[in-house]
Amino acid sequence: MTFSNTFLRVLVSVITIPLILFICYIGGVVFFIFVMFIALVSYFEFTSFIKKIDISVNFWVGFAGVLFSLLNNRYHYLDTYSFVLLFMLILAASELFRNEGSTIANIGSTLFGVIYLGFFSSAIIGIREIFSQVGGLYTRGGFIIISMLATIWICDSAAFFIGTAYGKHKLFPRVSPKKSWEGAISGFIFAIGTMLLAKILVLNFFSWSTVIAIGFIIGVFGQMGDLIESLIKRTANVKDSSNLIPGHGGIFDRFDSLLFTAPIIFLYLTYFSK
Repeated sequence: MTFSNTFLRVLVSVITIPLILFICYIGGVVFFIFVMFIALVSYFEFTSFIKKIDISVNFWVGFAGVLFSLLNNRYHYLDTYSFVLLFMLILAASELFRNEGSTIANIGSTLFGVIYLGFFSSAIIGIREIFSQVGGLYTRGGFIIISMLATIWICDSAAFFIGTAYGKHKLFPRVSPKKSWEGAISGFIFAIGTMLLAKILVLNFFSWSTVIAIGFIIGVFGQMGDLIESLIKRTANVKDSSNLIPGHGGIFDRFDSLLFTAPIIFLYLTYFSK
């Protein structure tokens, strides 16, 4: 990484991070639009590099599926089963009017994109809206998302810098040759530590077991989400999902860990949190 590229990465981070944190704090429609932007742009990036391996993703059906999954999460038009059933009917029927590549690969990649980037993004909104907008509790959801983002960023930074300095044992060399077990373990430890600090600073309404669980999920599954996106990109022989963010790659690159951990954390907070 050159000096100019490092400077550009830092500059973009200084500008965008405060804005992202503010959007997370205020929530509501602004946060919904922010997550919708992440989901739809990530889906566009996903379909762009999937096409490089001769799979013809049904872009517009998938795009509509991602968009509707987010709108359905907010306005509750259909239950999840009905939505999936309707989407699969439309997706399968649409292949009758296309003659591009493998039908099975087309349907599978489109469905994967909708679930990964539509349903998983909906879980981010679910976490933000987990506390009622009445009674003065609504900002708690903002603090949860902010804490998650901070933990992901610190986990990634610790894994990168400590892994670069001390990493000797490769984690998944066929997926990401530069990642090491030393870096991954360091990221995991820092993820737990960051969530413990968040408990003291802003998440005092959670038990210690809950913040440790969230730290564990981010420390393990956040790094797994990064590896899964790297595996998809490596299969398509691309380095970044796009060049949208100077010095950082694409939207999918920046939010892969959040997307992968959000549904797990949402389920934990819904059914297991104390």
